[in-house]
Amino acid sequence: MERLFVVDQKNYDEAWPRFVRPSVRGIVRRGDRIAMIYNHKYRGYIFPGGGIEPGESLEQALVREVGEETGLRIIPESVQEYGSVLSVFKRFNDEIFVQENYFYLCEAYETGGEQKLDAYEAEEGFVPEFVTLQEALRVNSAPGHGEADGSAWFERDIRVLKRLMEENSRVL
Repeated sequence: MERLFVVDQKNYDEAWPRFVRPSVRGIVRRGDRIAMIYNHKYRGYIFPGGGIEPGESLEQALVREVGEETGLRIIPESVQEYGSVLSVFKRFNDEIFVQENYFYLCEAYETGGEQKLDAYEAEEGFVPEFVTLQEALRVNSAPGHGEADGSAWFERDIRVLKRLMEENSRVL
């Protein structure tokens, strides 16, 4: 998969230990809108997805993670590689968090299930919404969102949203 860009906040000491956690992210299309997770704690939108479990393919992780965070059921035949983003930043316990984020374009069935959030996701107030690229970008670019630990993810997702807007006729 082509790497789209790198988000390296350089806010860490190179001597710190590294925690490597690859992930998948869904760009779930429905008409002119995409599924995003509104994070109430950090007041912004993130692409649904999460970590890849041992033995899971990228596509299996995508279906599972998007389903858990949104309740949506991905249509397997709709899944297409979009690109990856490498994120590197200081984690809360003085370690370097390294995450290759594999983004996929996909669609979901009209009917789905319920969210199955991890404790931290429920605490941060994850709410799935279908929004336009413009709305997600407007919210994520507003002052005061994504403070503290959320900033690296918002930086990543703002850049992906801008790229999608530039390519809008091709991908949506």
